Amino acid sequence: MRIRSRLAVLCAKMVCAVIRILGKGSGSAFPGYVARRIDPEILSVLSGMVRKKIIAVTGTNGKTTTNSILYHALKAEGQKVVYNSMGANLLDGVISAFIQAAGKSGRLDADYACLEVDEMASTGVFPGLSPNCILLTNLFRDQLDRTGEVDLVRDRIQKAAEEVPGAVLVVNCDDICSWTLGWGCGNPVLTYGISEKLAEGLPGGPRETEFCPFCGERLVYTFFQYGQLGIYRCPGCGMERPRPDISASDIFWSGGTCSITLDGHPVRAGARAPYNVYNILSAYAVLCAMDAPRGHFGETIGRFDYGNCREGSFRIRKSRVQLYLAKNPVGFQQKLFLLLKDPEPKDVVIQINDTRLDGEDVSWLWDVDYRVLNRANAATVTTGGARGGDMELCLKYNDISCKYNRNLKETVEKLTAEGSRNLYIITNYSGLYTTNRMLQKLQERGKDGVCHETCYRTSVSGSVSSV
Repeated sequence: MRIRSRLAVLCAKMVCAVIRILGKGSGSAFPGYVARRIDPEILSVLSGMVRKKIIAVTGTNGKTTTNSILYHALKAEGQKVVYNSMGANLLDGVISAFIQAAGKSGRLDADYACLEVDEMASTGVFPGLSPNCILLTNLFRDQLDRTGEVDLVRDRIQKAAEEVPGAVLVVNCDDICSWTLGWGCGNPVLTYGISEKLAEGLPGGPRETEFCPFCGERLVYTFFQYGQLGIYRCPGCGMERPRPDISASDIFWSGGTCSITLDGHPVRAGARAPYNVYNILSAYAVLCAMDAPRGHFGETIGRFDYGNCREGSFRIRKSRVQLYLAKNPVGFQQKLFLLLKDPEPKDVVIQINDTRLDGEDVSWLWDVDYRVLNRANAATVTTGGARGGDMELCLKYNDISCKYNRNLKETVEKLTAEGSRNLYIITNYSGLYTTNRMLQKLQERGKDGVCHETCYRTSVSGSVSSV
């Protein structure tokens, strides 16, 4: 290892230590920036030390959860894994993950690397990372002011994949937006999908395309899962959803958990949300594509925590409080479905901000079907955040009674004291960590329960690099 690279790692580690000592964040991104300024080739140097395989996980929804499943599955097999656990998925965040895993000498002791990579950052990350496998989870509208429409995101990922032509592209063939990406690049492709309904009553949400990308004819679906995911065919040119190489079947829900069969192997998962079946399947498909050990995969999934720093449960004044992240139309729709699955009376708070982290364009709020709330036994609905007024207007256009209160703490204190004792809070990115800290403090002040989630340690400043 050259002296310049060693110096880059050492300086970045010192910066990370100072950040944590001063309590200015988690050091999930800035150390990578420092290392890159000292050695522009530092990502190539460190990734080149990984002994076996490098996996890059990209796409709109499910990146963090799927990447975490891969990490825990490989760890269960006794493998040493580099992993950006904080979800910092831009270039500096990926480099920081390697920095934190490297020793003081700059050397890396790792069998695998599992890195979540932002879709728009892929062209800057993949050439230096040189992944052996690229997992594309799905493609939906997200942060339109930053990423633009889905076809632009797909083109960006395709261009990035072409920079590493030997990388196996693992794609969800139920999502036509993702599957067609494999047609346009020369990478080897492995597909995964689900040929039966995930769950009954699952809200569809907005579709990113309804027409064949080859001939322009309107697509015909046997059924939808959600969004544009489902079993499709084109009556014009005959294009149809292919039979997946890796599939999930025999999906059965009982008591908030799910039993599935992965390519012939029964697995009992703790997943409550239907979309997590796709996350499980995609992780399994990657392990198959890389011929990685997976003998303990079922055991790993059985005890996996799907909260993954993006949601949490709390007890405040004997009230149950559930925190969810929703950042785009399809994700928001699925969170509303989880509310519908709880038959008990509930209070609902929706906090929407428009910072750079969230995306300044919140027009996507109008693409969500909020009528689900009319069937969710919601006693009250309160909006908040910088764009709480926009959220209130969306709900009123859907004939949903609600009120606007920008003071979230005041709302939570009132509802946990006088409400249904069953509170759901949905927020986008910038509100996630501050809301979590506020809920933790209220919970600890009440002395009536222990903190259920301890992984929300990333400050807002430390999470800006994660998109």
